[in-house]
Amino acid sequence: MGLICVLIRGWEKLFFVAIFVAMCDFDLLSTVEQGGCSAKLSPVQLGEILAKLPIVSHPNLMVGIETHDDAGVYKLNEETALIFTTDFFPPVCSDGYEFGQIAAANALSDVYAMGGTPLLVLNLMMFSAAKIPLDVFGAILQGGHDKVVEAGALVLGGHTIEDYPPKFGLAVVGTVHPDKLITNSGVRAGDVLILTKPLGSGVILAGQRNGMTEESTVQRALDQMKLLNKSGAAVMQEYQLKGATDVTGFGLLGHAMRMAEASGVTLRIQSNWLPHYPEALVLLEEGCIPGAAFRNLEFVKESTVFGTSLDYERKMLCCDAQTSGGLLMAVPAGKAEEVMRKLQTEAGLPESAIIGEALPRSNRCLYLD
Repeated sequence: MGLICVLIRGWEKLFFVAIFVAMCDFDLLSTVEQGGCSAKLSPVQLGEILAKLPIVSHPNLMVGIETHDDAGVYKLNEETALIFTTDFFPPVCSDGYEFGQIAAANALSDVYAMGGTPLLVLNLMMFSAAKIPLDVFGAILQGGHDKVVEAGALVLGGHTIEDYPPKFGLAVVGTVHPDKLITNSGVRAGDVLILTKPLGSGVILAGQRNGMTEESTVQRALDQMKLLNKSGAAVMQEYQLKGATDVTGFGLLGHAMRMAEASGVTLRIQSNWLPHYPEALVLLEEGCIPGAAFRNLEFVKESTVFGTSLDYERKMLCCDAQTSGGLLMAVPAGKAEEVMRKLQTEAGLPESAIIGEALPRSNRCLYLD
């Protein structure tokens, strides 16, 4: 760190003004033990808290907290509904600018998961100026700003408090036509399930912290996290889909369980069909399993039937907390192959894959084979 000392004489006193020049290579990962959506509170504990809160009702409220959907939705008129959401978390990577991009993409994803268009954004920043160079603060905000601009939305300010470790995210308002809203309760028996991004990012980041992951593998995961779900949302609207969610901190199974519960169906997922980082399975075999995966497994185990031939590694892969993960969408069977081709080619989501199907509700809401 550079230090410039300026000597000032006056009133026969000597003052030294120290100006610290922040280094661009400050490592944000040095501030945290776990970051991104892996830092979420246990879904079991969260559920216990939320169960005690009153249910909000209003004639214009299209989506509240009952179905644990990606965001709240309020109908303004016959043409417009507002989607309102927020998300923030500790650093998931070393670089401030990249962290800002990922945190913003993750927060914007809730709007896309419901088929909406982001409109307005407020920054949420927790940062310690006493422990981290201020240039890092600026880099995080710039990364978030650039990703919001890419989404076509506007940053209108925000709020910052002194806190350590740092956290960053957004409060987001989006819009959607009320008749085109996509929810986690919109899945119907017979639908085919499609996932648009690979699984295993949480495992890869845990491997990085333990010195077990190649830098190229980490960068590939970070690049996926920076990728907006904007094009996936456009495909869902083009094909008039009704059921979807995004896969983040509760893992594929956690979010699939919420979707099945809200829709009154059972989801059957084929673990061998899942898009994933091959390195993630290797790390899981070597015992690199993030704590969030165990919390998510605890969350879903009573609602899930695990196949007798299911590998332990794939079971934990399905519980791995994802940061800015892909869209899990329910597609009528007759449209599934066409939607897949559209996602893989025109939408720029080449790793999109069919991963299962929706069945009439049985005694459990999830089957993982």
